Amino acid sequence: MTNSFPTKRVKSGIPGFDDLIGGGFPEESTVLITGSTGTGKTTFVAQYIYKGAEEYGEPGVFVTLEERAKDIRREMGQFGWDLEKYEKQGLIAIVDGVSSISGIPSEEKFVLEDTINVDSFLRYIYRVVKAINAKRLVIDSIPSIAFRLQDEREIRGVLLKLNTILLEMGVTTLLTTEAPDPKGGKISKYGIEEYISRGVVLLDLQEKNIELKRYLLVRKMRGTRHSMRKYPFEITNKGVVVYPSGEIY
Repeated sequence: MTNSFPTKRVKSGIPGFDDLIGGGFPEESTVLITGSTGTGKTTFVAQYIYKGAEEYGEPGVFVTLEERAKDIRREMGQFGWDLEKYEKQGLIAIVDGVSSISGIPSEEKFVLEDTINVDSFLRYIYRVVKAINAKRLVIDSIPSIAFRLQDEREIRGVLLKLNTILLEMGVTTLLTTEAPDPKGGKISKYGIEEYISRGVVLLDLQEKNIELKRYLLVRKMRGTRHSMRKYPFEITNKGVVVYPSGEIY
């Protein structure tokens, strides 16, 4: 397949997932991870950052705009992931974007002081990325950046600027957003996130035998041949595991 992307792949750190996308995310691309509440988006992207440090020695920045950094560390600790260990080694940086919104002081090393001004937001993230020479970046989540914006045109402009800056940073980025109505075709909150992203991965919950089961669909991944079918996945005690070979439920 001919494309303008580098052929180098960035491993996701998620067992079974890279089999679906040609060995990993295309390097220096921006990929949207979308799904409704409870589908596992934050765990998916945190695993990408943590395993990047643990298994591949690749520095990563995790920008949390919905949960406090200490809550992220605690929640991910249930999978045996010691985020703080790699923070001390300079392989992971967690950027606290919640405290300033809540108006509470933060003891974190990296704190977003201005989440309203998108230019200030992007400049700060750029500095953190360069400070640890990051190869991976996560922003969790897009609606938390744009929630103060009312005008659709303004939101579109902000997201286009975000995408441009991310590409210039030279990192492989995962963004999260909400999918209000996946069955109805609405897979992002603002309807533009999937168009500015080079890839789109939809996490979904479906009822089967009176239970909710988790499924994953690669909606788009430029420069990559991939299936358009849904694959089962689970959140185990070691994190997200995808089953590319077939049905498990």
